[in-house]
Amino acid sequence: MNYWLVKSEPYKYAWADLIRDGQTFWDGVRNYQARNNLQAMKVGDLVMYYHSNDGKEIVGYAKVVKEAYQDPTTDDNRWVVVDLAPVEALPKPVTLEHIKNSDKLGDIALIKQPRLSVMPLKQEEFDAILEISNHL
Repeated sequence: MNYWLVKSEPYKYAWADLIRDGQTFWDGVRNYQARNNLQAMKVGDLVMYYHSNDGKEIVGYAKVVKEAYQDPTTDDNRWVVVDLAPVEALPKPVTLEHIKNSDKLGDIALIKQPRLSVMPLKQEEFDAILEISNHL
C-alpha cells in the first residue's frame, strides 16, 4: 500500500463535499508530476485530504477506489483522474503549522514542494499526521 496527499481549495471541493458525495473523481490536475502521482495510485492506497489556501490543514483521509483513467473534463489524453472515497475525518485537523513544527515531518513533500497538488507520503509521515491529530 502507498500513501498520498491531495490538496483542494475548500470553496471548490471540501472534505464535506466528499463525505456528502461518498465518492468522486479527482480531476483538474494539469501538472506532469502530480499527474504521474495519480497514475501511480493503486486501489486501496490511502490519501490525506488537505484544505489549501483557506484553512491550510489536513482534515481527513480517503482511499483510492479506482485507478487512473482519462480525465472526463478534458479531451486531452495526457490528463487522468482517480476515484476517491472518504475513509475517516481526522479527530482534529492538522494544520500546516503543526506539520512544520513536527520533527517527524521535516521532509514531507507538502513543505518541500508546496505548490504540488498530488504528492506521495511515506507511511511514517501518514502515521505521524494521525498521531498529531489524535494528540491535539
